[in-house]
Amino acid sequence: MKIIPTKQAILDWVTEHPTKAAKRDIAKAFGIKGAARIDLKRILKELEAEGHLTKRVNTYRDPDKLPPISVLEVLAPDADGDLFARPMEWTGTGPEPRILLVQKDGDVALGAGERILAKLQVVQGEDHAYLGRLVRKIGSNPEKILGIFRKQSEGGRVVPIDKGAGKEWIVSSGQDNGAEDGELVEAEQTGPKGRMGLPRARIVARLGDPTAPRAVSLIAIHQHNIPDAFPDDVIEMADTAVPAGMDGREDLRDVPLVTIDPADARDHDDAIWAELDTDPANVGGFILWVAIADVAHYVTSGSALDREARLRGNSTYFPDRVVPMLPDRLSGDLCSLHEGVPRPCIAVRMKIDAKGTKVSHEFTRGLMRSAASLNYAEVQRARDGAPNEACAPLMETVINPIYEAYDALKLAREARQPLELNLPERKIVLGEDGKVSSVAIAERLDAHKLIEEFMVLANVAAAEELFFKNRPLLYRVHEEPSDEKMEALREVALGSGLNLAKGQVLHTSHLNRLLAQAAGTDHSELINISTLRSMTQAYYHQQNYGHFGLALRSYAHFTSPIRRYADLIVHRALVSAHGWGDDGLSPQDIQSLDETAKQISDTERRSMVAERDTNDRYLAAYLSERIGNEMTGHISGIQSFGAFIKLDETGADGLAPVRSMGAEFFHYDADTQTLMGADTGITLSIGQKVVVRIADAVPVTGGLELEVLALDGMQMPRSNRRPRGKPAGRKHARSKAKRDKIQKKVTRQRR
Repeated sequence: MKIIPTKQAILDWVTEHPTKAAKRDIAKAFGIKGAARIDLKRILKELEAEGHLTKRVNTYRDPDKLPPISVLEVLAPDADGDLFARPMEWTGTGPEPRILLVQKDGDVALGAGERILAKLQVVQGEDHAYLGRLVRKIGSNPEKILGIFRKQSEGGRVVPIDKGAGKEWIVSSGQDNGAEDGELVEAEQTGPKGRMGLPRARIVARLGDPTAPRAVSLIAIHQHNIPDAFPDDVIEMADTAVPAGMDGREDLRDVPLVTIDPADARDHDDAIWAELDTDPANVGGFILWVAIADVAHYVTSGSALDREARLRGNSTYFPDRVVPMLPDRLSGDLCSLHEGVPRPCIAVRMKIDAKGTKVSHEFTRGLMRSAASLNYAEVQRARDGAPNEACAPLMETVINPIYEAYDALKLAREARQPLELNLPERKIVLGEDGKVSSVAIAERLDAHKLIEEFMVLANVAAAEELFFKNRPLLYRVHEEPSDEKMEALREVALGSGLNLAKGQVLHTSHLNRLLAQAAGTDHSELINISTLRSMTQAYYHQQNYGHFGLALRSYAHFTSPIRRYADLIVHRALVSAHGWGDDGLSPQDIQSLDETAKQISDTERRSMVAERDTNDRYLAAYLSERIGNEMTGHISGIQSFGAFIKLDETGADGLAPVRSMGAEFFHYDADTQTLMGADTGITLSIGQKVVVRIADAVPVTGGLELEVLALDGMQMPRSNRRPRGKPAGRKHARSKAKRDKIQKKVTRQRR
């Protein structure tokens, strides 16, 4: 009979093999088979009860683990001059871990007793358990500016790029971080005003050429007045926050919730789990859990944190940085559902039937512990048969069940028929130098769609819950398109030989049928773009006008309170509705809901414009090195002055002005969205394939000028140049356009 290993032997194995600590891995390591597994299970239970091990799903882990972003106290340098720190929040049963601080050039000096926010990395085989890298000092929040550095004999000055920033800042000798004259820099104030009443500063970041890609997002932040520095009282409130406990919460720490995010995600605000429903009345159904970070616990109504979050409205995302709605201490730490760390949450338990229809839901305020922090790609690979060490122990208990639940949710989605646009999203990838290294089409995996369906269902549950409890909230509203926009879309469809039914109440299913007709044809791009442009813009409102695009009667944003203020309002409404505490919706919140809805709808649009402008500038910088190159694209818009073209490779939008198409006059028809040459009769319309030459690219403005060389595979004809004066052929062009329009209508009637 196989001898059962001692407890110490098992602990040694778990320590040496942290990624292979499932019960079956331990059994395999010690050659335990058959009935002996019962004894192994007993020993593991004893180790768990004694606090030596903690069970994560069916994997055992050392419970003494720090969050990846933690508050530390700096210790005095040791005999070798190394700087160590200790965690401010240690709840483990073992000895407090040592953390070696690794500083880089430009980091502020640290002294014993100071508190810092640091990013931690686990290390093995050293006399310290973690490496710590400074995020920032706690309690220090110096004012910063963006400007152009002007070098002088001793130090220099920073001239702010923001016209409203006022005076220049003085940079003393040795505080310039090696900046060159004319560079774009970020500086922070180091002391009170010096000579001539100017503030003294040090340069914390060199951003190089003001027209270079590295500076693009910072310029957009300033141009669009996006707040990117937190006031002192906000930082102080975030820094003094402490982790939430169990008081008034349901214990969800044994529910194997997991987060699934992009591989480079810094915060994790949603976690999911699913299991087959054992209720005989719901055969084939599932129980779905969605747990969301309880931001309302930390950001209370009317506080400094609340005022700043409402002002920002949402986080703004750029290719090289994020401007967060909340400070790091919350967004990257206390409100982030890190693996293995207890975190407060508001969770919803939903029952769905075999066809994915929600049967019931129940909300709770709890304390959870994420079983794993996973990314989309590894989860998808695991489902496809190639699990890595993180996913392998979770296949039967987590990953397979959530995919099986997703299969049911897909049936409900198909029945509901939300709008199914096919417009690939492109992702800008930056190199270490801050320049665009590539532009790739963002991969759409089932793992992405799975999370989206779980989140949509949770958002619906939140809206329904608050409606039935007659509580005020902010709905996410998407109204149906106007009759005028639908008529314009119908014209485009008919001109492409497709059909969009008329004279009936519009549903997304009608638009999906049109999109299906166009799929795989030369008109697919045209129909998808035209359908998107016919849509209204979603916004927030107290009144429920439904969500047309998702084909839902009630919808609210509940699942991302770290990055959207609307979700925080919904969380507070749930707290009030269930009597979970005194941090729910305040009378002032309720009184100002209309104003808040407008504010956060505006900030959302501001972020969208800033993100779009930044992408345009990055792409213009990328293409400025390819001036003269030929590329393929599609016409995405028509105006009297030219054609807008989306390039296939990068997704960049450029303008081909009519002056680049020869000397002839082009007649613009707003109804049919076409440009027609007076001499050649050549007609440009949305969706046509083109070959273009890059004529100019201006990184500062994001402008891209193109020259059309070929249209739908045919070389662009060139008319003879005419003498200066009034262009000829305008009357002919208008007459021909009118005849063509009449002929088109006659042809349609005969079909």
